[in-house]
Amino acid sequence: MRFIWRSGGSIAGCKETLMTPIAKILLLGSGELGREFVIAAKRLGAYVIACDSYANAPAMQLADASEVFSMLDGEALAAVIEKHRPDHIVPEVEAIRTEVLKDYEDRGFSVVPSARATQLTMNRDRIRDVAAQELGLVTSRFLYAESREEMREAVAKIGIPCVVKPVMSSSGKGQSIVTAEGAIDAAWDYAVDGMRGDRQRVIVEAFIAFDYEITLLTIRTRQGVIFCEPIGHRQERGDYQESWQPTPMSKKALAAAQDMARKVVDNLGGYGLFGVEFFVAGEKVIFSELSPRPHDTGMVTLISQNLTEFDLHARAVLGLPIPHIHLNGAAASAVILADRHAEAFRFEGLEDALAPVDGVETDVRLFSKPVTRPNRRMGVSLALARDGTSETARAAARAAAAKVRIVYTDSEE
Repeated sequence: MRFIWRSGGSIAGCKETLMTPIAKILLLGSGELGREFVIAAKRLGAYVIACDSYANAPAMQLADASEVFSMLDGEALAAVIEKHRPDHIVPEVEAIRTEVLKDYEDRGFSVVPSARATQLTMNRDRIRDVAAQELGLVTSRFLYAESREEMREAVAKIGIPCVVKPVMSSSGKGQSIVTAEGAIDAAWDYAVDGMRGDRQRVIVEAFIAFDYEITLLTIRTRQGVIFCEPIGHRQERGDYQESWQPTPMSKKALAAAQDMARKVVDNLGGYGLFGVEFFVAGEKVIFSELSPRPHDTGMVTLISQNLTEFDLHARAVLGLPIPHIHLNGAAASAVILADRHAEAFRFEGLEDALAPVDGVETDVRLFSKPVTRPNRRMGVSLALARDGTSETARAAARAAAAKVRIVYTDSEE
């Protein structure tokens, strides 16, 4: 397998060079996480085809090739796999016709981390059943509902307050807390509006009075399972707003989280990075969710670690060695959000956002999304306090994010 790369200072004077890539990767989903994965994979010599349901998605802008289609269209998905015959199929989104991936895995294709993992984790109900029933992990009490009336019955059994989530969604869409009986109908409607895929089903969970929540980035490699330092995070509307690393945990709580994470990723199989989420209440650790791919809260690793979560995922997928993972210092990330729909806009304030303050280093990643919409994540700020605390880094990241302004230029044209 060889591909032609062009090198040189200009199109007219460039040279064509045949280069054999380390692997051909079909990336299913081309958002900001996929964009950073493309960067990591291409640094290691991979050839990447980025796919999404719309053109010019963030990862497509940096990939070697791209395809636009709905990944819930099984025939279209199969056609793209047949066209490119990749060495690795790497899902980056939840809404995929996973039975097609299972079929191709059975034919000998590598699905990351495994077709079974994609089938289970694309649906909150399936991974929750494995965690609670097969593996005996500590979870919140929960029930499922497939109609408004079933949800009313589930809420009555679970009790108020409770959390309602679609079994398939992304970035917390459709998630809400029911605090009164009169809010049940609105929670159902919000969940249905935020659903992905074609399954109208919700999970109703008992509300947990946790002290904090973490993401434990867990890497399953051919040499065994390794962990990053736990990442703390804060959410609004079910979507992450800021994350920080490290987050203080007792040795007992951390050991419990690592034990549960190891059990679930070994059960799912395959190789790659998993974002495993936990609630922590005192010494008690409660399994929440799992993503078989880089996690949005893990964007803090773009500044916090010697290897980012995307580097780790790429190495695990490609079977390359992973050295000791170490922190550069206390670090944090904060999101940069849009507040309206627009197709014409620009960013201002980068000079102020990137200026170091009181010894804290800052950075910004803009995702190059082609359009904005309310609460859409358009970028992230990063802060590193090498000799400071996570709180210092969090404050700096929030301040940097606030300095980046989205100027909507539709009205200027």
